[in-house]
Amino acid sequence: MVVIVVGLILLAGIGALGFLFFSPPGKGGDAVPRNDPGPKNSPQAHVDAAPGTPPVVTPRRPLFIPARGTGRFIRPSAGTSRVYGRGKVLRYMVEVEGGIRQQPLAFARSVEKILADPRGWTAGGRWGFKRVDSGTYDFVVRLASPGTVDKLCGAYGLETNGQVNCSGGKQVVVNLRRWLLLTTYYRQQPDHYHALVINHEVGHRLGYNHMTCPKKGRLAPVMQQQIFGLKGCRANGWPYDQRGRFVTGPAVP
Repeated sequence: MVVIVVGLILLAGIGALGFLFFSPPGKGGDAVPRNDPGPKNSPQAHVDAAPGTPPVVTPRRPLFIPARGTGRFIRPSAGTSRVYGRGKVLRYMVEVEGGIRQQPLAFARSVEKILADPRGWTAGGRWGFKRVDSGTYDFVVRLASPGTVDKLCGAYGLETNGQVNCSGGKQVVVNLRRWLLLTTYYRQQPDHYHALVINHEVGHRLGYNHMTCPKKGRLAPVMQQQIFGLKGCRANGWPYDQRGRFVTGPAVP
């Protein structure tokens, strides 16, 4: 059940979620100089799983990360945007689980800005994005508690163990734990890290599989599981570099 919420979000609340975005990562020359070859598969269920727990930066103050929220998702009423990009337009919704103390409108604005960024998935000319709050949609980005993530992702046969995100069916599911706890590889870069989270999971929705670091010192592909390690590459939350070149790497079997 989705509850429509109308409300103004205080600027302080938006700032707490890291609505201001990090400056462009790295130099354009670090990407492999070729265009995006396109997704290798149609969208499939994916989970970012690896042995152990992703290393995180110890927060300066305790964060509210409940094991479970209400299970009901809130969709901001101010939920439409213009079309970003010139390719096939994908309509998406953004929802936040109740009981996790996160503002739906602030999260929706963060997602929208990430997907609209010129270094994002629109850069290759294949896709455009439009945020909607009703009618038909191609996918929904959901921010949820660890327990609810396990339930949603488990429906696709995926094990998230309260730790990671997943993408399955029309759902891009973001674990509150992963959204709030900054990985050590993105220390002091929360907005850049949020770009990685959204772009990686939406990339799965578009049909991209995992990649790994192409060469030491280069930008890491956004489809690399960077929360578990950079493998010699440099942190990067964007599919394309500043020159519009797709940042790719060897496929992970």
